[in-house]
Amino acid sequence: MTAKGEKKLLAKLPIMVDFLIKDKFLSKNQLDNLLQKQKDLNLSIQEILIKEGILSEEQLLKCFSEHLGYRFIKITPQEIEPDIIKKVPAKLVTHYNFMPLKEENGAIIIATCDPLDVTLQDEIRLFLKKEIKIVLAKKEEIIQAIRKYYGIGADTVERMIIESQNLEVLSKEQKGEGDIRDETIDPSVIKFVNQILVQAISDRATDIHFEPYEDEFRIRHRIDGVLYNMAIPPTIKHFESSIVSRIKVMANLDIAEKRLPQDGRIEVKVGHEEFDLRISILPTPLGESINIRILTRGSLLLGLERLGLEKENREILNSIIHRPHGIILVTGPTGSGKTTTLYAALSKINSTDKKILTIEDPIEYQLKGITQMQIQPKIGFTFATGLRSMLRHDPDVMMVGEIRDLETAELAIRTALTGHLVFSTLHTNDAAGAVTRLLDMGIEPYLITSSVDCIIAQRLVRIICDTCKEEYLPDEDVVKELIDEQTVKLKSPKFYRGRGCASCKFSGYKGRTGIYEILLINDDIRQLIMERTPSNIIKQKAISCGIKTLRQDGLIKILKGLTTPEEVLRVTHQDIAD
Repeated sequence: MTAKGEKKLLAKLPIMVDFLIKDKFLSKNQLDNLLQKQKDLNLSIQEILIKEGILSEEQLLKCFSEHLGYRFIKITPQEIEPDIIKKVPAKLVTHYNFMPLKEENGAIIIATCDPLDVTLQDEIRLFLKKEIKIVLAKKEEIIQAIRKYYGIGADTVERMIIESQNLEVLSKEQKGEGDIRDETIDPSVIKFVNQILVQAISDRATDIHFEPYEDEFRIRHRIDGVLYNMAIPPTIKHFESSIVSRIKVMANLDIAEKRLPQDGRIEVKVGHEEFDLRISILPTPLGESINIRILTRGSLLLGLERLGLEKENREILNSIIHRPHGIILVTGPTGSGKTTTLYAALSKINSTDKKILTIEDPIEYQLKGITQMQIQPKIGFTFATGLRSMLRHDPDVMMVGEIRDLETAELAIRTALTGHLVFSTLHTNDAAGAVTRLLDMGIEPYLITSSVDCIIAQRLVRIICDTCKEEYLPDEDVVKELIDEQTVKLKSPKFYRGRGCASCKFSGYKGRTGIYEILLINDDIRQLIMERTPSNIIKQKAISCGIKTLRQDGLIKILKGLTTPEEVLRVTHQDIAD
């Protein structure tokens, strides 16, 4: 940089340079180097300071606060008046990257991370035709506040509205046709859909729901098993059809077909990580409802050690999956992590001396070294037909995605009896309930006792956020319900919860782990099955033999400070031994 250029730049930043050197954050030699890097990278001095690790953003903002007299705040809901959102348009907020907080004495208070950009402040004043007052906040907090209060892609939606109004006039005047906005996928719609996907992935969502209603188009995403509304502008309702069409194009589906359900798949890359998106579209009287399941390699390929199994259960399961034959059933409702457990078990035993085949609906992730098939009911390729064909390929281990009917159950049992190890799933509330389910399907008791080795029931519980974890005393009734379920004497137990912070989006939880109930089919259990004993009696017998129920396993994780009593009770509501 020329001497003249340096002089011009320093003239704009004398206060900042003075206090950084005065506070010994910066030497004059460092300043010369930073000025050169600023020229090369085309970044502001503040960005260079943070990028080079000389100061953190918080340190820099506190310096500004101390020397320039601006208040440094943490943006919370208490700082923001809802009415201010209507007075300051989204395109201004997103363009200049500031967050309006409230109006006081005729001036609008805004949060910014760059108090030195006087030109920016003048432009905001000119646009709003009001005086503004500056407070300082971290850049990420400002971005999150804009997303929360203005909605994801608010500036994009505003631009879409302006452009679509022009499009409507043009189509009527020049073509004499009706409004063609719904069928037009313009770059703004593409950008908006991309923003929704990136935000959901960033928030660790497993599903995104696009739901049409008479007066709104709602978008929700599921994080750690719980649904949350995504903040989007209400005007997005006008572009519902264009959004649906965009998703159909991405999934290579028929955009003209609006009367039948459709399923598809999209592969996307965000940063350095690849994701598979499973698309399911359902027709409704008010439009098409879309569900996007987000699948990642990291979430599926977990080792047995990372599933949440306690040492005793992990040793039992590790022993069972290395048996030469038999059936291992994993039970639980949809979304309880059954597929992840099966994949972890198959990965554990996967080796060159074993032929492993799977038949799934759908294939959630390709496992290297394992032959996988996906059922196609429309052409008659079901679990049962696939299972028959698999036997001709000399397998050692087979995995059937789900036992849904008598034919599949019988084939799985016969396969196990002929010397194969079979993994599969059932939808039941607990491990003992799987026995009753098989009996209800029409399987004879002697076939169950001679083939089924182990039944695993599981649930997923949310993990307490480490950032805001605190000790607390839960409601007495909650504690009593849990203590009644456990078999270990407790000595002054401690309970923890998440207070709620920006890291966990104020939910108090971040991430999930499994709780398990592993029922080994021993001689006592076999005798009860032969007598067609009800599942509650089988469960009582299993408890007397030492099985840990879902709640007992959950209690262990509560006492370890991993989750809360309320969370365990929430997911095990119906899993109480009678």
